[in-house]
Amino acid sequence: MSDPRPLAHTRFAAIRARLEAFAPRPGWRAWTYEFLLFGFKQGWACLFGGLMLALLLGTHLFYPADAALARYDFLTLAALAIQLGMLAFRLETLEEARVILAFHVVGTVMELFKTAYGSWHYPEPSLLRIGEVPLFSGFMYAAVGSYLARVWRIFDFRFTAYPSPLLAGVLAIAIYVNFFAHHFLPDGRLVLFAALGALFWRTRVWFRVWREERWMPLLVGWLLVALFIWLAENIATFSRAWLYPSQIDGWALVSPSKLGAWYLLMYISFILVAALHKPQEKVR
Repeated sequence: MSDPRPLAHTRFAAIRARLEAFAPRPGWRAWTYEFLLFGFKQGWACLFGGLMLALLLGTHLFYPADAALARYDFLTLAALAIQLGMLAFRLETLEEARVILAFHVVGTVMELFKTAYGSWHYPEPSLLRIGEVPLFSGFMYAAVGSYLARVWRIFDFRFTAYPSPLLAGVLAIAIYVNFFAHHFLPDGRLVLFAALGALFWRTRVWFRVWREERWMPLLVGWLLVALFIWLAENIATFSRAWLYPSQIDGWALVSPSKLGAWYLLMYISFILVAALHKPQEKVR
């Protein structure tokens, strides 16, 4: 069993301890229970992002068009209230909140640049904004940071064959720079993907759902998370939280090519969270 002491400062600690202490009969019942527990823990890790998606879709469907407070401004205030509430009710640690703030800053800088180049735009008015970027947009990046920080803690991540943190950090910086530079220089995305594969192709992430440790290639784990972010982005653009040029005349599925961008952004996000949790080598 995993040691619950690192989680004692969160509300999830007691719930997790009770769930992990449950003992169904061996066989299919145990497998089913572990699968359901995996889903529950993933959902708990996604709490902030799930609430944000619900807000985007709910306000798109039900927010009054003539409301005194613009929808985007309501989203900003609601996201801030959720973040403060998660801290107040000990659903999130202060250290995780600091990482999430870093995501907000990094994401907002990228938003300012990308909207200026017409990569996407925000079609509704608002007061709480910087230039063409409403402030709630930074919370969408923060949702990714919140998920990674929480899932790392909840599943007790350990790693084997983890590369040099210095090299991993340099690659993250190069990827972030390329998000800006490819607008006026040759896109180095393929080279960055190759470097990412070469650096992490042997790396496994070990995690504990219940009683046994499981593992998967870290490169595969990032791909799965990027896929879920892409699905969430389709919900967000359907709610007109932001729009790509191909969606201005009517909603359309976000191009699957965006998966590559999300994969690279997932890597940057992982490295930021790694600065908090410090990747631990699995004891063999």
